[in-house]
Amino acid sequence: MEVFWQPGVDFILVFQALGTWLALPMLFFSFLGSEEFFLLVLPVLYWSVNAELGLRVGFMLLFNGVINDILKLAFYGPRPYWLSTQVKAFSGETSFGVPSGHSQISAGIWGMLAAWFRRPWFWAVAISIVVMIGLSRLYLGVHFPHDVLLGWLTGSLVLAGVLRLWKPVSAWLATQSFSRQLLLVFGLSMLLLLAGTLPYLRLQSWTLPATWISNAQAAGVDELPNPITLNGTITTSATLFGLLVGLAWMKTQGGFRAEGTLKQRVLRYALGLIGIALIWYGLGAIFPRGEMLIPYLLRFLRYTLLGLWVSAGAPLLFISLKLSARP
Repeated sequence: MEVFWQPGVDFILVFQALGTWLALPMLFFSFLGSEEFFLLVLPVLYWSVNAELGLRVGFMLLFNGVINDILKLAFYGPRPYWLSTQVKAFSGETSFGVPSGHSQISAGIWGMLAAWFRRPWFWAVAISIVVMIGLSRLYLGVHFPHDVLLGWLTGSLVLAGVLRLWKPVSAWLATQSFSRQLLLVFGLSMLLLLAGTLPYLRLQSWTLPATWISNAQAAGVDELPNPITLNGTITTSATLFGLLVGLAWMKTQGGFRAEGTLKQRVLRYALGLIGIALIWYGLGAIFPRGEMLIPYLLRFLRYTLLGLWVSAGAPLLFISLKLSARP
């Protein structure tokens, strides 16, 4: 994709020349497509609005996330500010650039929300937000135009596949035992991990160009490029594994409903976030980090527990505290 690099840099320079007044709104739209934003929204939907909608959004977030991590390792393309010191970096990224994760994930999730509500005006709002998120990544200097276009395309394809297969696959899974569902979910997780490990191993013989690192340093960003890692693939595949296992187990207990009073919904969200913080930050402070087997295994455990907490641990706590009725 090197043929697109210089034209992409030229486009970004023209875009950034419109003025720094665009930085704040572009950072806002970029946040609307970030995993951090959706990780805050997902629990609200699942615990306090509609459990079925929350599950669909959660699946779209995690499945698109792991696909994006795999593709990033497969294409190993640079960020614009890694390539040219003329590009101003309003934000720093450590991973490879293509395809754009913000564009891919936002296309999948906002598309899922629009498909759920089935209102023309919501489709218009969703598409507008997705377009602005993609443009924001260009202006901020962290993606080329082809990164964004490929992200939109991949996210739309994943969305179309999920919308088509969700009901028949869900109906089939409902006929399977919990143990078989557990094996299927574990197999999916391992398959995704394998798909990410293959390009990761190939990159062990490849060296990150020194100019990419020096240009990133010159840009003054907080974090330098560190793209050859399995952390992203492990994080998303493990969280997806935990989320689906917890959901399957909750089905054996009668399921979970997000109905209730406003007070109950707010308390559920607050308590749930405390649990997320304890698992995410607490275990993150204890477990070692690095590109070795043990840190990778502990990362998988940590994010599996996070997914389990969202889909099963927190709902069981809500039911025991009578903040949610058992179906």
